[in-house]
Amino acid sequence: PAGVVPRIRQMTVVGTFDSGHYEYDSALALLHQEDAARIFRVEGPTGVRVKIKDLHAAREVAVSIAADLDPGLLVRDWTRQNRTWFAAVQLEKRMMFIILTLIVAVAAFNLVSTLVMTVTDKRADIAILRTLGASPQSIMGVFMVQGAMVGIIGTGAGLLLGLGIAFNIDTLVPALERLLGASFLPQDIYLISRMPSDPQQADILPVAVISLILSFLATIYPSWRASRVNPAEALRYE
Repeated sequence: PAGVVPRIRQMTVVGTFDSGHYEYDSALALLHQEDAARIFRVEGPTGVRVKIKDLHAAREVAVSIAADLDPGLLVRDWTRQNRTWFAAVQLEKRMMFIILTLIVAVAAFNLVSTLVMTVTDKRADIAILRTLGASPQSIMGVFMVQGAMVGIIGTGAGLLLGLGIAFNIDTLVPALERLLGASFLPQDIYLISRMPSDPQQADILPVAVISLILSFLATIYPSWRASRVNPAEALRYE
């Protein structure tokens, strides 16, 4: 008459664990199989958890398992159990890719302005080379090589710096938190207490390739402008 009465049993806590995920750490308890069966009044396990080597193949494995089982059984993989979180991570990855591309584009624009200033400053030298027999194509090639070297060195340095931080993020973040006295990832807000880092080749290569392509494209206009310098005009006031 009073409604549903919860079943209460006294248990002994023999240990705690820290998974790094707030939802699990705040609400997940692990019991012995026989104790759980008595509390929930079932004869045995009501589910089986399967662990595979490749976590990214979970959806395909779940589909193949569901095809071999009774239709009344429910098969769920980790992407469906955490669908909202998984979708948020995918959206964040796409947005980060766009942001990184825009940052690289700004750097490429700075490379264009630097090369244009270099061409303006070296007009007399370019004119002398032209009078000595250098062709416009060779002048253009010189500045394209200069810009390409800047792009390659910058991309390589940024790649090494980024990988160095990514592989040591578990040491750098706690050190910064102790130094600043702040927490970058509060558990009750971001659901995780540690900043995970798993550099993937599929995420790194596209950004590096786009950086190199934009740096090469950024050299075309300044190099073409250098090849169009008129020796007579450049040396008139020299």
